[in-house]
Amino acid sequence: MTLTPLASNNAVDDDPRRYEHLSTIRLEDPDAVARAAQSRRRHPGLKSGRQNFIVAADHPARGALAVGNDPVAMADRRQLLDRLQVALANPAVDGVLASPDIMDDLLLLGALDGKLVFGSMNRGGLSGLVNEFDDRFTGHTAAALEALGADGGKMLTRICLGDPDTVVTLEAAAKAIDSLAERKLIAMVEPFLSVRENGRVRNDLSPNAVIKSVAIAEGLGSTSAYTWMKLPVVAEMERVMAATTMPTVLLGGDPDGSQDEVFATWGAALALPGVQGLTVGRTLLYPSDGDVAGAVAAAASLLHHTTEIPEN
Repeated sequence: MTLTPLASNNAVDDDPRRYEHLSTIRLEDPDAVARAAQSRRRHPGLKSGRQNFIVAADHPARGALAVGNDPVAMADRRQLLDRLQVALANPAVDGVLASPDIMDDLLLLGALDGKLVFGSMNRGGLSGLVNEFDDRFTGHTAAALEALGADGGKMLTRICLGDPDTVVTLEAAAKAIDSLAERKLIAMVEPFLSVRENGRVRNDLSPNAVIKSVAIAEGLGSTSAYTWMKLPVVAEMERVMAATTMPTVLLGGDPDGSQDEVFATWGAALALPGVQGLTVGRTLLYPSDGDVAGAVAAAASLLHHTTEIPEN
């Protein structure tokens, strides 16, 4: 996959100083982040029959900057914020999943009014790290998400049966689920059955492996009342979705194949019972043709809405 620059009709601005005011605010008035969170208009609420569209932007915090063949595609924070603002400007986009640094920028930009907000909780399992499976919770805490008025937190939960660090991650995830549930916040759990090959972590995307990861992940914590699954779109998704009764959002991952092929697999999976929507990042923020608005609109057209949410 070869990336092209952000299409000119999508650009917020090309001034290299366009986000300099964020640095000034952070320097002179750091409490502005909390004020922006408190004054933000909340999303009107989740409804059965209306699938949600959430844009993910927490990859850089794990050192995962690559998209396709570009190893540093997500390194330019200004471009990333440009692309996020283009995506969030589409009224069909319900919200964002972000690490604290990006979340704070978006709050200061006023880009999260009326949106669902999910914080990224564990970013310690850095891409390529020798102990990558010891995925420590170094991002949002449940208490911080409550203070921000967020809707929930997401945790990557990679399960490697041959690595002793897995049990540490599972225990931390269970505690985070409980902490979120105590505050009536959603725990968005993203499980994978994973292995280490030639020093690199690979997620097993076979249907049986995904089903096994779901079985393990949905049993974490002392309650599952507020737990959602965040699952990859794989073969035999009917079997995968039969493994859980929890609301499930589909993830996009690093795109492999043409946009039309990817969207076709999403469309089929979105028609399955229990699928609550999409939580996608790189595929839409960094499309090969640079047309972020077009990619977002195309993905939004796949969602099923049988229930309308009233305007605030």
